[in-house]
Amino acid sequence: MKKYLIERHVPGIHKLTPEEYKGAAEVSNAALAKLAPRIQWVESYVTEDKTLCVYIAEDEAVITEHSKLSGFPANVITAVGRKIDPITAV
Repeated sequence: MKKYLIERHVPGIHKLTPEEYKGAAEVSNAALAKLAPRIQWVESYVTEDKTLCVYIAEDEAVITEHSKLSGFPANVITAVGRKIDPITAV
């Protein structure tokens, strides 16, 4: 399994209500349940008109399949090659 960053262009996503975010998460979770154990959603960050999502998946194909099942676009899928953080400097 690899870690992926997914950029989803969703106009107006930053204007949703908490209930609408809950509904979106439920839709995503239902799609994930159909694809388990090949994919796992770690977290997502909402910015203006897009989300940046972190997933663990066996390959890009299962991310694309999740996108089709959930209806959420996967405009850019990037495999994470290496993680660095402040501890890297120590």
